Formats: sequence, structure tokens, C-alpha cells
Amino acid sequence: MPVTSQLLRGLPRTKVLATGLLPCQQHQSHLPPVTPRPASRRPSHMWQSPQHSRSYQTASVLRSYILTPPQVNSILKANEYSFKVPEFDGKNVSSVMGFESNQLPANAPIEDRRSAATCLQTRGMLLGVFDGHAGCACAQALSERLFYYIAVSLLPHDTLCELEAAVESGRALSPILQWHKHPNDYFSREAQTLYFNSLRTYWQELIDLTSPGEVPDTREALLNAFKRLDNDISLEAQVGDPNAFLHYWVLRVAFSGATACVAHVDGSDLFIANAGDARAVLGVQEEDGSFSAHTLSNDHNAQNEDEVARIRGEHPPSERKTVIRQDRLLGLLMPFRAFGDVKFKWSIELQKRVLESGPDQLHENEQTKFIPPNYHTPPYLTAEPEITYHKLRPQDRFLVIGSDGLWETLHRQEVVRIVGEYLTGVHQRQPLKVGGYRVTLGQMQGLLEERKARMSSAFEDQNVSTHLMRHAVGNNEFGTVDHERLSKMLSLPEELARMYRDDITIIVAQFNPHVFGAQRQEGQS
Repeated sequence: MPVTSQLLRGLPRTKVLATGLLPCQQHQSHLPPVTPRPASRRPSHMWQSPQHSRSYQTASVLRSYILTPPQVNSILKANEYSFKVPEFDGKNVSSVMGFESNQLPANAPIEDRRSAATCLQTRGMLLGVFDGHAGCACAQALSERLFYYIAVSLLPHDTLCELEAAVESGRALSPILQWHKHPNDYFSREAQTLYFNSLRTYWQELIDLTSPGEVPDTREALLNAFKRLDNDISLEAQVGDPNAFLHYWVLRVAFSGATACVAHVDGSDLFIANAGDARAVLGVQEEDGSFSAHTLSNDHNAQNEDEVARIRGEHPPSERKTVIRQDRLLGLLMPFRAFGDVKFKWSIELQKRVLESGPDQLHENEQTKFIPPNYHTPPYLTAEPEITYHKLRPQDRFLVIGSDGLWETLHRQEVVRIVGEYLTGVHQRQPLKVGGYRVTLGQMQGLLEERKARMSSAFEDQNVSTHLMRHAVGNNEFGTVDHERLSKMLSLPEELARMYRDDITIIVAQFNPHVFGAQRQEGQS
């Protein structure tokens, strides 16, 4: 077995790709071709101006269509996945009991990706959400590659040397990751050799930079993995490939972009590495049984004053008014940190040289035809992550990682409440809130009856991320799921869905509080 396939053999079998199609183009939308009444939100990741999307909305002719509950469930559950960490000798020694995830497309094909894997050397678990823009190629590459870069960064010097010696001699390699993948999660079979060679070059450099007996630092490992992969994506696009498909693919990856939010959980040590506007939130159970939200990542966009100051500080005062316009980087890009997006990183000369030597298909891509306005002192964008550390405690019950499509629709406290109630099977008997709305007695009775029905029906969703997604798409102004609204949002046709909601990707990891309690007692003894 070739060394490439040995190292990557934890991956699932890829689906057969049609000639000329990219792996991410195989995703099919599950939305019926009927147009409902739109929601009011504007899409987040767009390189076009906001005015363009508004004019498109007002020109749309909207109709109403109601899906049946089984049809709604079929759409919501199409991409759900769950994994339970196996117990050993009747005792679960992992701090992660398991996780559940789901995706709901708005783009066609969906531009979000997700990944989950166990590091076989450390037994730590990696969970990640990748939110693509200007296409799905960059997010697809991250979903396949970033965890390998992190896993290699966490390997001690001696193990790296053993890995290199095995490749040199052609001996079998032990996989370094155990992947947990949904059948719809793809990997690029044609690019595996290229990806492996870049990864090998990275670990060869790590061998030279580390010493025997040296223990890798998790924070540094995450930081280096993010930056190195983004650098490799850029370098591969500049070098190109003799294979026409691969040449086109590496350019597509580099010229599209993606944000990334990754969690690494090992024992009671939880690290979050975030670049962009996906978000990680911890669900903490208070003494009274209620749940509170503890945010573990910061959004890198115009709402983050520190990010605005950072970007303005990295460029001359003459660009102060142009580097961020209309809450977007150079007036175009909403996330202020991202992989790929070389239009915001390369010099104008390099962009022109690479595009001139690129395949004709790339010239049909709108994003490659322009230079961002006021483009004077690149790079304007970085993939360097912000690293957050948290020592897990018994009251820390679960972690929610979601693309911004989730957080645009639900407040983090509402997300944690919904997940917490689902996992404990208990709805908090709080006073019914109707906001500032004036409701009749009949409407109030209907709301109370609906809440009573929810409490008595257990939960129709077997997957907590699906349950959360149902609320994200179908919540009404009273905070309850409105089937009519949910139906209309899910029946938006492909060409309109993106106008009213974003792709949504959710991972919910449930922790084992007994492990934290035991570790704490051992530390005190």
C-alpha cells in the first residue's frame, strides 16, 4: 500500500466524481423548488455589494408553500451525524462522551464544511467548523487537511523521526487520525498525493526545529498549523501542477476563502483556535439546573473593536478610511481573518502572473477578475487564529461550535438553553415571554398549549444539533418553533435561499463531568 494511502486510510471511500467537477460540486440541495415568504436577514459572506442583494430581493416574486412535518424532518435530518466515544472496561476514560453534528445548506452547493477526528497519538479529539465564501473549495480543503497539520504539530520529535524513517524506507505507516465522518463528507482523491507531500515537508521542518524529548505546546501547535496550512495553500497555487485538474483545483482553493473554528479537547484541557466569525460557546450548568453560555471565541469582523484596531494599525494612516468600509475589509469581505482569499494577501503583480498562467476555466470565476479597491499595502488578511484556553470543570456540560449562520438567528444564551434542555430532558418552567408583542388571550393559550405539547412529546429529534437547527430556522417572535415559518424557510429554491439565510453547520460535543471531577480530586490529593 502506498505511503500516502497508509497515512490517510482512515478516510472514507470517495464518491465517483464526474469529469471536470470538483468534489464540493457534488453536494445536492434538499430544498423543494418553491418560493416562500422570505426572512429579513441579509446574507453575511458576499463579495458583492449589499445594494446588489437588496435589489435582487425586491425584484423577486414570492409564493407560499407548506411542507408536511415528514418533509421538514427529511430535510433537517439529511446531514445529521452522531458519534459516541466507546467505553473501556465499563468506564469511559474520555472527557468527551460523544458529539452530534448537522448541516443545512442555503448555498448550492453548500459552502460550509465540518470535521471531527481523534488524534491517535494523544487521544485528544478535534472538532472543526469551516465556513467558506466565494465558493466551497477552500472550506473543502480545510476539512481534509487542517487536522493533519494540527496532529503533526502535536507529535513529539521522536515520533516525527519515526514517521519520516517509515516513509524513507517504504514501511507501513500508522494512521495519525481516526476520522468521524458523515457519508456526505467528501475528500479530494486526486489531491491526496499533493496534500501528503506538503504535509511531509512540514513535518521534516518540524524535525529540524525540535529536539528529542521536547513536549509540543498545544497553543503553539494550533497556531503553527493554521499559519502553515494557509502558507501551503498559497504556495501550491503559485507553483501550480502539471495535472490540469489539480492546477485548477489549487487555484480555486486559494482564490476562494474560508473561516475556521477548531476545538482540541484532551482531558480537561480545552483549546479553541478561531480565525473568522464561526463561534464556540460552552454550556455551563448552574446549581439551580439552568444553563448559562460562556463564549470561548471572538468574532473577527467589524463588530470586534480590537480587530478593527488591529487591521488599521497594520496599514498606513492614509488608508484608515479605506481599509474597512461598510463594515467590510476593503469594502468587500466580512470576516477579517480567513484561509485562502489570496486576492487580499498577494501583491497585484503576483495575482496577475498566477492568473495569466492559470487555466481558462479560472477566468470565468467572477472573483478573479478584479483587484480590490484601495489595494496598496497587502496583505490585508491573515489566517492566524486567536487561541483560547479553558480548564474544563464538572459544571461544563457541552460545547457548541457553529458557523455564523447559527449565531445570526439565535443568541448564544438561547442556543445553550435549547441544547441544555434537550440533553437534560427538562424544560425550564420560566414565565412565557412574548417580548414587546401584544397578544390576545387566545394567542397566549395557544402558546401555552404548544409548550405543554413540547414537554409531553419527549423530543422528536434524536440528534441535538438537528433540534437546535430546527429552532434556528423555525423560531418565531415568541421563541417557539413555528411549523409554517420552518416550512417556508426550508422550501426556498436554491437561487433565493442564500438571500434570506446562510448555510448552517453545528457540532455539539457533550462532556463527561465525572472525568473532570476525578482529575480534580487527583490533583488535590
